Amino acid sequence: MSVLVSGSIALDHIKTQKASQENLLGGSASYAAIAASFFAPTSLVGVVGRDFPEEHMKLFQSKGLNLDGLEHSPGETFRWSGEYMEDMNQRETLDVALNVLESWQPVVAESQKADTKLTLLANSHPQNQHSVLDQVEGNSHFSIADTMDLWIQISRPELDRLLKRIDLLVLNDGEAKLMMETSNVVEAGERLRKLGPKYVIVKKGEHGAMLFGKDKDEFFTCPAFPLREVFDPTGAGDTFIGGFAGYLASRGNDDYHFEDLAKAVVRGSILASFACESFGTQSLRDLTPERFEERLSFFRGICQFS
Repeated sequence: MSVLVSGSIALDHIKTQKASQENLLGGSASYAAIAASFFAPTSLVGVVGRDFPEEHMKLFQSKGLNLDGLEHSPGETFRWSGEYMEDMNQRETLDVALNVLESWQPVVAESQKADTKLTLLANSHPQNQHSVLDQVEGNSHFSIADTMDLWIQISRPELDRLLKRIDLLVLNDGEAKLMMETSNVVEAGERLRKLGPKYVIVKKGEHGAMLFGKDKDEFFTCPAFPLREVFDPTGAGDTFIGGFAGYLASRGNDDYHFEDLAKAVVRGSILASFACESFGTQSLRDLTPERFEERLSFFRGICQFS
């Protein structure tokens, strides 16, 4: 089974307390698609401008991505600039330039529709997410949508309607509590599930993730992989859900059980840990199955108990 990923593709300027780098490959769809491709064939739907570096295009190609839905616009690529504080959980957005992303309307290529069995709507405007769902209707058997506080605040009607169309919603703990107007993340996750999606994942950053199923008995949580040093956490959440989607698609069936999703949460968490170890997508670029399995084996050991 293959994965279709749609969302933003960006050029990032990231500054930490130790280093900085410009023109990094960024954007929710970039991280998610590269992560998904680690496990399953993946298609990418997005837009880039005339300034998009050839090296980033070659990275997409090296991962075997179907790029038939990648639009090349004469404008400039979406750009984001941010700085992380000493505590990597704290960051400040310094500049955002939507550029070609501002007027982009996603178009899924026919070759991508034919291959898609699982759709990942990476963080983007709910209207664009609806548009992609409309285009893959009848092909995709499982749909995932990511969102953020901005859409919760300014596009709530479109977002509420989206929840009734998807199988899984993913968002972070602050966004979940904001959306459900509660300070309790467990309550927020359970209430979000009742709004439409069969499953909800609440990301908690360095504290892992929670998976909520169809009833209170279907609940799974796992910690984040313990890193002694975080170099750059940008895109970790997108990598997590991309890895989740890719692993789920690799199971090779249309009927997923809660246990399948729980296993996918773990795989996504492992991939996210690699994303944090370098600027941008650099660690994901060179990741081998052997290194992944080594980390997964260690993770199993530290999480089991009797």
